[in-house]
Amino acid sequence: MKENLKKLNEFEWELDKTVRKEMRVKAKIIANDKIMNAIENEAITQLTNVACLPGIIEPAIGLPDMHWGYGLPMGAVGAFDAEEGIISAGLCGFDINCGINLIRTNLTLKEVLEKQKELVSALFNKIPCGVGSKGKLRLTKEELNEVLLNGVNWAYDKGYATKKDIKSTEENGCMKGADPSKVSDLAKKRGCPQLGTLGAGNHFLEIQKVTDVFDNNMGKKWGVIDKDQVLIMLHCGSRGLGHQVASDYLKIQEKAVKKYNIWLPDNQLVCAPVNSKEGQDFFAAMKAAVNYSFTNRAVITKWIREVFEKVFKKDWEKLEMENVYSIAHNIVKLEEHTVNGKKKKLYVHRKGATRAFPDMPVIIAGSMGTSSYLLKGTDVAMQKTFGSSAHGAGRAMSRHAAIKSFRGEEISKNLLSKGIVSKATSWKSLAEEGPLAYKDIEEVINSVHGAGISLKVARMEPVGVIKG
Repeated sequence: MKENLKKLNEFEWELDKTVRKEMRVKAKIIANDKIMNAIENEAITQLTNVACLPGIIEPAIGLPDMHWGYGLPMGAVGAFDAEEGIISAGLCGFDINCGINLIRTNLTLKEVLEKQKELVSALFNKIPCGVGSKGKLRLTKEELNEVLLNGVNWAYDKGYATKKDIKSTEENGCMKGADPSKVSDLAKKRGCPQLGTLGAGNHFLEIQKVTDVFDNNMGKKWGVIDKDQVLIMLHCGSRGLGHQVASDYLKIQEKAVKKYNIWLPDNQLVCAPVNSKEGQDFFAAMKAAVNYSFTNRAVITKWIREVFEKVFKKDWEKLEMENVYSIAHNIVKLEEHTVNGKKKKLYVHRKGATRAFPDMPVIIAGSMGTSSYLLKGTDVAMQKTFGSSAHGAGRAMSRHAAIKSFRGEEISKNLLSKGIVSKATSWKSLAEEGPLAYKDIEEVINSVHGAGISLKVARMEPVGVIKG
């Protein structure tokens, strides 16, 4: 498939819709040469599959962290007409509203290094993590429904979040139109004990130091201003509840494809017409899972603050531990975009992709032990990628291959040799998320910055890592 790519410039590639007769629109990939060499042919084929779906608006977008996934590649965007398009659980991703909280502090690297091991151990002991982990909260079904409906507003009412936390969260921490009745009892059963948990896989909690500030004005606005300033990055999602919502609606949409006679180039792309019952039920359930995930990160943020208070013997307010932002990167949103010079409402599916609206925070996480970045969205992103950017480094090998290639003990030692203290529930979880299992984050950032879809504000490196 790569042989059909046309290079438009240093950071953009195009696949014309004549490449496959079923393609309704072109596909575009944001990547420099090094990143393009690392993107699998299978992921590019998946992107062309999405370009075949009804009501898709040109182009189908691949981002530099793009890699093979379920149906749609991770690191991709598909936008669909709000009247004639489709909505798809698979194009949203299994971990609905997997996303990132970035928390600033006024602590310096020197202050944190003095308590580095104590701090990492205290966070690891405080934040429940690992496969199937259960939290310190045990919600009733009624309480869970409140979370699904109200998101971070529930956390505020219960003392887990502040007004500032709400304002510094995408959608103000709550997608309107969530309907808990569209979430299955099984999904709710999985969600009740898991609020306030990190989970496993690529989810993590990092203590980071700022190494560079590229945009002083935006850095000052967001409170990220000094080299060696300490930040905390939290990456997790909607846990078993979100996964179950996705699984439930994949089955429902399998039937919808037959009911509405939708042709698919790949059965993993099951979907439903946007205004069908199956489509709108999924959208309402997805919003509920989104609200759960925002709340999950808000609760964990509360506990992070408590750990810092205990270790540094200061109130978190005096440590200035405010959210820079909490943002989603597995989500479907109804947005207005300019298409052929006219405003048009679209269902934008971002799977492993971050919203990049002008001057809004974009948070892109590196692989374990490497840099992460705070960037800002741009007008260029609105024009080229439906206001979207990358979300991470993007896998270069499967988890299975990583486990066969790396040993968790060796990765831990290697991190320590770089001054990074790590804690994980198992050596396996370190092995499958090792730095070499991912693309080079610097090249991912060079690609999005070079293409102009998000611009660098600050660069961070880890000093402490907690893995599920």
